[in-house]
Amino acid sequence: MARLFDAYIMVDWSAATKPVTGPNSIWVGILAKDARLKFQFRAINPDTRLKARTFIHDMVGKLVKRGDKVLLGFDFSFGFPMGTGDAMGFGDDVPPWQSMFEYLSGKVREREDNSNSRFAIAAGMNYAMSKGAFPFWGAPVRDQVSTLDGKRPSFDSARPVDEFRLAERFLKERGLGQPKSCWQLAYAGSVGSQTLLGIPHIAWLAAQVPGAKIWPYDLPLEPLEEDALETVNLVIAEIYPSLVKARPGAGQVLDEAQVEAIARHYCDLDANDRLGPLFSGGDGLSEAEKSQITREEGWILGI
Repeated sequence: MARLFDAYIMVDWSAATKPVTGPNSIWVGILAKDARLKFQFRAINPDTRLKARTFIHDMVGKLVKRGDKVLLGFDFSFGFPMGTGDAMGFGDDVPPWQSMFEYLSGKVREREDNSNSRFAIAAGMNYAMSKGAFPFWGAPVRDQVSTLDGKRPSFDSARPVDEFRLAERFLKERGLGQPKSCWQLAYAGSVGSQTLLGIPHIAWLAAQVPGAKIWPYDLPLEPLEEDALETVNLVIAEIYPSLVKARPGAGQVLDEAQVEAIARHYCDLDANDRLGPLFSGGDGLSEAEKSQITREEGWILGI
């Protein structure tokens, strides 16, 4: 069978509040064919999210123009735990994931200096969901208000949403990692801020690139086959780089090595007809869980 994709772009995102490069910043890894049709890897380290988005958009455009189909991965949550849309009062006109994408796209305002108001957005969402400091947490002292605290709140059965999505629980139960909750905004390993600031960018990219699909929302949670990509140029998926071991080479920082390792991982799976089946999600998912994933929570490619 032919490959599903011709290029693999993996992104280690960042919620930094100022331009920054090096460790713990944005790294974009591109694994694509050169003029001799050999896969070559290179990494870019843009210092702001807007520069990263512009670079990714331009790179995808060039690859698509030459006929490539592109897999684009981002390392933040594409959704929130089931019930978040209801708690936010979104209504039933469109699926909860779409309402959240539209909501955050309208709230997040990126500036050229990388500054942002993610803590204010989280505080506002907390008010909408609980009228208190739940479920987002992890704000520094200067950003703490009555509806946003620095400490983790209690997540019990009386709360409107869980602490983790199915994807995080799946990873933990199978010993594949120790992912953080999308409600945690700061401190070691946190992903909440990246999620708040990242979702509007993938929504923008999907709207700008003809034939773009966000998995598993725009594409079904089932094995991906070549004919399903006939009119698709770009598939955007959530990734978890820690699924594979990254060993930094000479002069590489860990983030750079991670985007290279996960790009090569997907490329190798694709070469052996093992990537397509991963788009069906994890083994043993019930129909109810699949609905939960495709309507609101999203899923991590490859777990």
